[in-house]
Amino acid sequence: MDLKREIKYLFGFVFFFAFFYFFPVPERILQGLKEGALLLSWYAKEHVLFCLIPAFFIAGAISTFISKESVLKYLGPDSSKVFAFLVASISGTVLAVCSCTVLPLFAGLYLQGAGIGPATTFLYSGPAINVLAIVLSAKVLGLNIGIARAIGSISMGILIGVLMHFIFRESEKKRLSGFQGFHAKKGLSLGKATLFLATLVAILLIATSKLSFKWLLLYLLYLLLLYEMKLFFGVALKGLIISSLLVILSYFATPYKEIPFILGVISVSYLANKSGGILTEWFDNSYILAKQIFPLLFLGVFVSGFFLGGVEGEGYIPKRFIEGLLGGTGFITHFLSAVITALMYFATLTEVPIIQGLMAQGVKAGPALSMLLAGPAVSLPSILVLRAIMGTKRTLTYVLLVVLISALYGYIYQIIFG
Repeated sequence: MDLKREIKYLFGFVFFFAFFYFFPVPERILQGLKEGALLLSWYAKEHVLFCLIPAFFIAGAISTFISKESVLKYLGPDSSKVFAFLVASISGTVLAVCSCTVLPLFAGLYLQGAGIGPATTFLYSGPAINVLAIVLSAKVLGLNIGIARAIGSISMGILIGVLMHFIFRESEKKRLSGFQGFHAKKGLSLGKATLFLATLVAILLIATSKLSFKWLLLYLLYLLLLYEMKLFFGVALKGLIISSLLVILSYFATPYKEIPFILGVISVSYLANKSGGILTEWFDNSYILAKQIFPLLFLGVFVSGFFLGGVEGEGYIPKRFIEGLLGGTGFITHFLSAVITALMYFATLTEVPIIQGLMAQGVKAGPALSMLLAGPAVSLPSILVLRAIMGTKRTLTYVLLVVLISALYGYIYQIIFG
């Protein structure tokens, strides 16, 4: 018997028993646990299958099919800074995903050699510059706030990237020096890699859309993906036919449209893993990123729901306490507004009705704008993942820039229009 191990086990058991014996669980903790579990359940249903899984395959494709040489050419230290930031901003805007879904894509670019500046511009732009969310903000919260959100989001994406570039320019030289000397990967041209990536991105965009005929589009895109796997990588035709029939039959056999999507994911994973070579490398890279990111995301979503709520009501921290903090018009109020929403998890578009409710409780327009600029772009789950990708110092700097600039924009707006 390992005496030290058994003593540790015994002390752990005694502590666990004593905690629940002497400290009855308060109602607020139970409320927080309930909200944490509800938010995690909602997140799993709404975001994992149609958002994160396609995003992981896209990130794996970036790591596998796009050479470090290409990433360095367009987003690296020697690229045109204006072009690099423009590409990063436009790419993020087109995707229009939430703060968690953009993480695998950011990781794929950053770990392939993209500079910290363009990479963080992409990281902010994806969830923040969402045309639908901006239009909804203007319609629900007022035209002035909608316009201010649009201008603020677009300018912040570039500004944060530029500041991150200058703050870490010395350490970036050292990091990116390790990427020099890489050559284009053999076996897939840039044109074919771009087409394959475009198909995966189209699947992500259609899967997260509200189109009434999206299932037909998804199946057509799935067929296109299978065709590309045959044409570009020589995957056996028999496996592609079986996979295609399996998905279409399940579509008509069950009312649950998630099932054919899951079968499609499993089939592509199996075919990629079985084929060997560069396709297996694609699956491996996607799986490694998922294995690294998923636990941190789930932990962050649960903790965010525990403290701040998000589905049925308030979490451990009472809503009236938050409303009391955000009722002023000074810079501290704007800063606290940005901090609180930077820790919450907002699904795309849900921030608008939440902030509308806060404004009905007395929150002014300036703090509301600060929340609109900070909340969708950063969340506790994304902070945990970013720390694992680019380290504590860079993550804290990025979050602090988002919070400070959001607070400043909101404060200026309050002074002008308040």
